[in-house]
Amino acid sequence: MPAVLAVLAAGLMVLHRAVPNSVGHLGSLLEAFLPWLGLVVVVLFLVAVLCRSAIALVALMLPVAAWTCLFGGLLEAEHGSYDLVVVQHNVSDENTDAVGTARVLAGAGPDLIALEELVPPASATYVRALAPAYPYHAVRGTVGLWSKHPMGGVRQADIKPRQITESWSRGLRAVVHTSRGDVAVYVAHLPSVRVRASGFASSWRDESAARLGKAVAAEKLKKVLLLGDLNGTVDDRGLAPLTSRMNTAERGFAFSFPAAFPVARIDQVMARSATVGHIRALPPTGSDHLPVAARITGVLR
Repeated sequence: MPAVLAVLAAGLMVLHRAVPNSVGHLGSLLEAFLPWLGLVVVVLFLVAVLCRSAIALVALMLPVAAWTCLFGGLLEAEHGSYDLVVVQHNVSDENTDAVGTARVLAGAGPDLIALEELVPPASATYVRALAPAYPYHAVRGTVGLWSKHPMGGVRQADIKPRQITESWSRGLRAVVHTSRGDVAVYVAHLPSVRVRASGFASSWRDESAARLGKAVAAEKLKKVLLLGDLNGTVDDRGLAPLTSRMNTAERGFAFSFPAAFPVARIDQVMARSATVGHIRALPPTGSDHLPVAARITGVLR
């Protein structure tokens, strides 16, 4: 039995796209926690040792190889130079320590800071707290961008699902003017997902991701950065309209949610015509998310 389970675990890792999404979005649910299938290998290894099953131990090489192929590169050490450092954080509309949160974010020394769930009066506090180091900022609805570099071309990015009829503004686009060229930066907060008895409820998130993907595809500037709480991991096929067009982090897991015991990175940094070389989680703030910081290369060329 351990040998059979080992083969099944390897199959789920390698062929996760084959798991259908038509019923309860089960494929997306699996992909949201795909790296954690590695724990199955640990459990099966202990069972194989206790059972003294040589066949099971040999079979375990399959899921080990599959996990290493999919995620091993993320374990590589950070190295090399970089052009920009960016920070992404859902600050939470229930965060009561905006000043402390701003201190943690600025402490990472980023060039850009993207925030979601900005609500009054906390949003004004972030403006004041970040102003000394980040003189340029833009806020549209509940998302904002702070920059050390001048910005222009700020506008709302319409990513609202059709079924949401109330006021809802959770996307912006801005142009950051660096000394060596312009970069289009998108900040987005996609709708939340829920695990229910009927399955993985992600339809609104998926529709919003598709709208955001079209906006990125239509972007005329070559260099594009996307920072946001996308409520999905980069393996989740619901984010395919974005991951098919943009590069994701090459190194680092940076699990960001929930802050008390992070099990997934749903706060993302993506790039077009640039590389997200390394991503890491920052110390906790008053939010239920951890901030993430990423190093970007290939932007200033």
